[in-house]
Amino acid sequence: MNRIYYKSPSNKKKLILKTIGLTLCVLGIITFMYTLLPIFLWQIFVSPALASQNIQTPIPKNVMVGSTNFKDLLASEVSSTLGRTDYNNASNWFPGAQVGAVKSNITSYTISFPSINVKNAVVSTVDYNLGEHLVNFQGTAIPPDIGNAVIFGHSTLPSLYKPGDYHTIFANALNLKPGDNILVTVNGVTYTYKIFEMTIVEPTDTSVLDQVTNDHILTVITCTPPGTVWQRLVIKSRLTKI
Repeated sequence: MNRIYYKSPSNKKKLILKTIGLTLCVLGIITFMYTLLPIFLWQIFVSPALASQNIQTPIPKNVMVGSTNFKDLLASEVSSTLGRTDYNNASNWFPGAQVGAVKSNITSYTISFPSINVKNAVVSTVDYNLGEHLVNFQGTAIPPDIGNAVIFGHSTLPSLYKPGDYHTIFANALNLKPGDNILVTVNGVTYTYKIFEMTIVEPTDTSVLDQVTNDHILTVITCTPPGTVWQRLVIKSRLTKI
């Protein structure tokens, strides 16, 4: 009777397979935590703070993550993490928004938020690259003109804020409140805007880009909850000094 012998895998091969399996598990856990950590931190720290704020037009108190909206939130975060949507391009922040043309010869100006220690941040009027500067959405007004000047900028978890890094510039935007000043410097002249309203909207709500014909409005928009691209925090201010 013939005997058949099977050579068992060497210890080295077993070690390699175990190492690969462990590496994949660790990468999966890291990806999962990277996606969900901002959501959990929002639940614990940020959302209760917003709900308690005394704001003229209150940020909705029902932005707590629940079973009805968790799926959409997770899908948006996975899409962002996998690079399916380029959120460094401000034109992708409001799908369906009409992109207008530049209305001014001003290619850039600076903006400061004294209450959150953001000083002389550059705002571009000619491109949408949020990794290098803030963006004045094309087709909206440019300060201090009459209309609604809409500025986009990145946010992240407050603990990740780095001065001068445009990927984290609005990490502390949630600390802004009605009555705070925003300083805009155009062609060497500084204009003061005062915040009067803070709201949270869906990315489908393009009404925040609408223009006005009888007021000087400055609208600052960033993503929220911090560290996600789920919704948009909208901070509206009005020109007080010319």
